[in-house]
Amino acid sequence: MSPITRAARQTFQALRVRNYRLFFVGQVISASGTWMHAVALGLLVLSDQLHGNGFNVGLVTALQFLPMLLLGSWGGLIVDRVDKRRLLYITQTASGVLALALGILVALGTVTMWEVYLISTLFGVVNLFDNPARQTFVSEMVGRDLLPNAISLNSVVMNSARVIGPAIGGILIYAVGLAACFLFNAASYVAVLVALFMMRPAELHQRPVVARAKGQVREGLRYVWSTPGLRDPLLAMAVVGIFAFNFTTTLPLLATRTFHGGAGTYSALLAAMGAGAVIGGLVVAHRSRPSTAMLSLIGLAFGVMLLVVAAAPTEVIAMVAMVFMGVCSISFIATANATLQLRADPAMRGRVMALYAIAFLGSTPIGAPLVGWIADVTNARVAIMVGGVATLAASIPLAVRYCRGHAMKATMAVELEQCDAEPGEVIDFAPGPVVDDGVQQAQPPLRRAGTA
Repeated sequence: MSPITRAARQTFQALRVRNYRLFFVGQVISASGTWMHAVALGLLVLSDQLHGNGFNVGLVTALQFLPMLLLGSWGGLIVDRVDKRRLLYITQTASGVLALALGILVALGTVTMWEVYLISTLFGVVNLFDNPARQTFVSEMVGRDLLPNAISLNSVVMNSARVIGPAIGGILIYAVGLAACFLFNAASYVAVLVALFMMRPAELHQRPVVARAKGQVREGLRYVWSTPGLRDPLLAMAVVGIFAFNFTTTLPLLATRTFHGGAGTYSALLAAMGAGAVIGGLVVAHRSRPSTAMLSLIGLAFGVMLLVVAAAPTEVIAMVAMVFMGVCSISFIATANATLQLRADPAMRGRVMALYAIAFLGSTPIGAPLVGWIADVTNARVAIMVGGVATLAASIPLAVRYCRGHAMKATMAVELEQCDAEPGEVIDFAPGPVVDDGVQQAQPPLRRAGTA
């Protein structure tokens, strides 16, 4: 087997699982529709039909994630209590109906800002259950060993869609109008429903659902807060989520106000970022060894690239920088996701991933209007720059805590070995694998070379 073939097999190994392969194909189609919807939604708010501004774009984005911010922990608990596949039938159907309703209103020319606000909020209610269900369902399809690879391939799906969706969306908007994007998105959910129907339930790695009991939400919060390997990445993700991951707010403003473009410019920026994200997802899928050390380094690189995009003098330079920023952004997301899922107790995984969704998506109701306001008061460059500084501020302490923890563990190991040594015995402190943030990993003991 050639090295290229071996690398390809390792990168795409989760696709050998039939159920996941079906899910993967359905997500490619559905996610493309979702990104078409996102492009059209931002432009709809800024269009002559609704006469919106940066704050309105941020508010529409925020309303899609407000339910996650307010009720995310409860949504995760419900996911832990029910069959994930059945729940996804309900959430995907509801999302399709909402997209269809918005598409019809836009096509008829009767849509108003309050209707956009309402439909965005209802999307948020559906996402309250859909997001943690989709996240945890991946582990049921592929099992623990293939989980990091499957999560990274999911990121490839989402960001392939970031390239495909805006490209098709830009053509549809130019040729037909905004309504076509919303109607296509509604139809795309059928692909996911078909994939769920064709799955073989007997091949799922299902675990018993959590029985109903009092205090389970508080129990999940205490569990995460008392586990540094979960708490620290979640706190970092919350900061990055508030200030950096608001591209549906900042990029339309960067395209229209900074570079004086339109749908084509916005789609091109999204496509460039998506192309980089596909590359980043494939790299992470091939490596499949998530850790806090990797997360902190990726976060530092992501922060730097945000600053580069903010300072880009021309549209072309911004697009090139967006490719590298896309690599860093999806690597950060995939690494954080896999790290949390691997460290979480299976009975707590739904609640842990709900908190991840709160940190990553639920923070949008705070971040999107704030970043939109910053862009209105200053400009889009400053808003993106704030995200870069915040990402660096979140990643540096994460790296410092990891280095301190690593040094402490190494010192303790040396002291214990010295206590056990016989007088005159020579100790060989050979390096071995590192225990990352309290995660139990196999590590050979320090070797004794013999006696003097």
